[in-house]
Amino acid sequence: MVRLPLTPAEVERGQRLGALLRRARGARSMLEIALDAGVSPETLRKIESGRVATPAFPTIAAIADVLGLSLDEVWAEIRPSGAEDAATGSGRGAPGRLAS
Repeated sequence: MVRLPLTPAEVERGQRLGALLRRARGARSMLEIALDAGVSPETLRKIESGRVATPAFPTIAAIADVLGLSLDEVWAEIRPSGAEDAATGSGRGAPGRLAS
């Protein structure tokens, strides 16, 4: 499968996601969070650093759960500027992957 280059908006969203996860992790070790979420420490490191700008939804859901973040909190932090709530019927809503 050929992977298209990331758009600047996707790169920025990945950076915001990484920053959110780092803040939520606080002083807890990356290893502890990764193992509790069922992902590799390398995967968590790449997401936190923004190197994986479009992680799979189940991966983010598992990490968010371990960190005590709701998916609404995650989406509010990373959604594109000017995006409206999916409940209003406008905007794009939350995608199945954290990419457009």
